[in-house]
Amino acid sequence: MGTALVYHEDMTATRLLWDDPECEIECPERLTAALDGLRQRGLQQRCLCLSACEASEEELGLVHSPEYVALVQRTQTLDKEELQALSKQFDAVYFHPSTFHCARLAVGAALQLVDAVLTGAVHNGLALVRPPGHHSQKAAANGFCVFNNVAIAAKHAKQKYGLQRILIVDWDIHHGQGIQYIFDDDPSVLYFSWHRYEHGRFWPFLQESDSCAVGQGQGQGFTVNLPWNQVGMGNADYLAAFLHVLLPLAFEFDPELVLVSAGFDSAIGDPEGQMQATPECFAHLIQLLQVLAGGRICAVLEGGYHLESLSQSVCMMVQTLLGDPTPPLLGLMVPCQSALESIQSVQTAQAPHWTSLQQILSPSTHLPEGRSLSLLAESSTCEVAEDTPSPLPGGLWLHPTPPVCTAVALAVPDAALALPPRVLHQEGSALREETEAWARPHKSLVKDEKGLAALGKILCLLGRILDGQVRSGIAATAACATAATLDVVIRRCLSHGAQRLLCVALGQLDRPLDLADDGRILWLNIRGKEAAVGSMFHISTPLPQTTGGFLSCILGLVLPLAYGFQPDMVLMALGPAYGLQNAQAALLAAVLRGPAGGRILALVEEESVLQLAKTLAQVLHGEAPPSLGPFLMASPEEIQALTCLKAQLEPRWKLLQVAAPPPGPCSPVA
Repeated sequence: MGTALVYHEDMTATRLLWDDPECEIECPERLTAALDGLRQRGLQQRCLCLSACEASEEELGLVHSPEYVALVQRTQTLDKEELQALSKQFDAVYFHPSTFHCARLAVGAALQLVDAVLTGAVHNGLALVRPPGHHSQKAAANGFCVFNNVAIAAKHAKQKYGLQRILIVDWDIHHGQGIQYIFDDDPSVLYFSWHRYEHGRFWPFLQESDSCAVGQGQGQGFTVNLPWNQVGMGNADYLAAFLHVLLPLAFEFDPELVLVSAGFDSAIGDPEGQMQATPECFAHLIQLLQVLAGGRICAVLEGGYHLESLSQSVCMMVQTLLGDPTPPLLGLMVPCQSALESIQSVQTAQAPHWTSLQQILSPSTHLPEGRSLSLLAESSTCEVAEDTPSPLPGGLWLHPTPPVCTAVALAVPDAALALPPRVLHQEGSALREETEAWARPHKSLVKDEKGLAALGKILCLLGRILDGQVRSGIAATAACATAATLDVVIRRCLSHGAQRLLCVALGQLDRPLDLADDGRILWLNIRGKEAAVGSMFHISTPLPQTTGGFLSCILGLVLPLAYGFQPDMVLMALGPAYGLQNAQAALLAAVLRGPAGGRILALVEEESVLQLAKTLAQVLHGEAPPSLGPFLMASPEEIQALTCLKAQLEPRWKLLQVAAPPPGPCSPVA
């Protein structure tokens, strides 16, 4: 099981044969730049490379009319003047004698990728294709798109494999109206698109690109449009859209397959998008999607017209699909006002159809004092944090991949744990004198030979993580020694030079009293029944008892805090009465991989090792967490606790913010 890369060099054949400033950016170099980037960084060599085959006319007919397919087929014999005349009948389209062949290869690549993922030949993959597809409609080319690659792939997955829930995530900067039209009344496909909109003044200039468009008939609520009304959206804005809109809906929908219309004109440097999101952001977005659908993700290239930005962004996405750690995100994690207003408008439009959004839009949801509710129609740019780079970074930052992905320090035989292959069972231990020195503040540890031996193993594993030899680890603590062990681990990390340490403590674990509240440690305790804020870096929240409450806690509190804090490392400690089910612990560990580049140490009490070690090892190693089961709405008490916490924390942790809904219905397009 790995990552597929589907491609065919013939897809570089089609090109513009006449002068047209609007269409000249869709060029063969888009593919070659992306492929060269993958080769130069050794990523292509790590993928299962598949040569694309043409889709059949029957497969094209899953979406397109026979008359339209025949029209495109005839372009093979037209001369330049005839091709130009035909192209003018459509919006932002050019035809070439190779268009029919290339477009069939693009569809075929998407179908081959779906087949490879759904038959288990690979876990995920990318179809590197052109022409793109998401604007194409049943009987019309549109916006460089000839056949709708992703829509046909979704129809194929439904017809051939009987899938009943498919999520399409379209992060291209243009609205994929073609996909929306095709599935507008289909509740089996949840279509999410963010796109540059500017109150209807950006192409394709459609009212149905606004958040008010939610689908028709049985498909109401299954079309989700997030319109960006200003340019300059950055990493924080994209993350906020995922955490506060897409992921709550996706978990409630529970897809069997995720298709990504992967357009990178939404990345920094692109002339079409004029956005500020860096290539690293797409690594984090794809990793967040990997917790869905058992990790079955098929990404299909759409737009992207700045060759360096496109190449870097593709590399970041593929690197993450392969299981490499995510790189750090640049810039302050502060969504801009316009982004928050767009997010809130989507939540308001979709809340009647989704329980998860009804939880977010509780009556106590409010806007921080002094924040304006007006749509900033006269301003054209979202304010960018001062330390966010405006030009495209000169070089691609590749996170060094440790030799060992995951290691465990457990006093249980491998056979009993059934750990995934390539997970290292560490046998070594720190020196006795070193272990005793670190344990000295805790007399119970010093006097307990078993506890001291367990601590020695943990310190050895921790040292390898801090030195970059191991990415993540799981270690067993002696019974009733988790709190003392966690204190030792924290002090060891700080002595090694860690600047920001995120500690997620579950169960009856109190923050060590002598830890300085100096911003180096963000302590989040998930336990008990009451929410409390000791400081902006010392937070306690109840453990929700419903799936809806748990997801709201993770997506609405834990991840915004983690991404806002940007930790060097995450410590996840499961102490006495931690209360999590295996699937919940797995999801928590899986999503915490992103903010710290995969550097996680999970501490588990010995009595829980057999229950948890295998599941945690799988997700830390890159596998998708198991399903949480049926979605149950959070209780009023859970919603109130989370709302009160967020209200207190929002002044410091801006990713928690969601603007209040703008007054009145969606305004008409100018």
